[in-house]
Amino acid sequence: MIASMTGFGRGESTGEGVTVTVELRTVNNRFLEVTTRLPRSLSLRENDVKELIRRKISRGKVNVIVNVEREGIGSAGLEINTAAAKAYYSLLVQLRKTLRLKEAVKLQHMLQFSEIFEQKESGGTDEKEWAVLQESLETALGALAEMRRAEGGELDRDFRARIAFLDEKLGQIERLSAEQVPVERVRLRERVTQLVEKTPVDEGRLEMELALLADRLDVTEECVRFRSHNKFFLEALALPEPAGRKLNFLIQEMNREANTIGSKSNATEIAHIVVNMKEELEKIREQLQNIE
Repeated sequence: MIASMTGFGRGESTGEGVTVTVELRTVNNRFLEVTTRLPRSLSLRENDVKELIRRKISRGKVNVIVNVEREGIGSAGLEINTAAAKAYYSLLVQLRKTLRLKEAVKLQHMLQFSEIFEQKESGGTDEKEWAVLQESLETALGALAEMRRAEGGELDRDFRARIAFLDEKLGQIERLSAEQVPVERVRLRERVTQLVEKTPVDEGRLEMELALLADRLDVTEECVRFRSHNKFFLEALALPEPAGRKLNFLIQEMNREANTIGSKSNATEIAHIVVNMKEELEKIREQLQNIE
């Protein structure tokens, strides 16, 4: 079943004294693009997070937000970055002298810079948090997939209704085309007779021209190909793997056949039907931009 590229998923897991929350938001995109916002303690796991997502998602823009909460104040594991604190203090003193300010540099000024506090390195902390993060991420991916499939199901029903509409219009074109050819043969014969009423008509040549006319007006081949594309389109909707690119290709081919039918036929009714079909194809094409 097809899946939408738009969705949201959330997962939360607790273990080893930490609670990790993962939120995933996806929108449509031509290729897979993953952006992450991780806490500093897990910044080195960015590529691992992206790899897990690539295994489950093939297209779309994915935004990943990870939040980590640790139990107890002591487990926060913060320490002063002495080098950063000294550097900021020196810069503030220099700024004070440059601007000739009387106010002294105080602790409250230093606290504006979060870089003077950093996460204390602790052996094994990264592995423990990563294990909890993976569990939370899998939950979020599952919720995201469910939402994307649900929206994909709605789009599937819409596509099937539109393909049925196109099939119906093809039937109308086939009936009108079958009626048009003999009418055009009679009209052309009458026109030729009027033009050369005093000159003998080469019946063999006339029949050849009438046969060529009939071939130019006949859209049977285009209608057969169009129906074939419709069939493949419906089959692609049921594929277990992502079919967005294949569906887009089929819509392009359907549009090409519709253009050919419109250019070959000079019947006003067929021209109006082709316009309706192209409008329907454009609606399908717009919806396909959100299919994985």
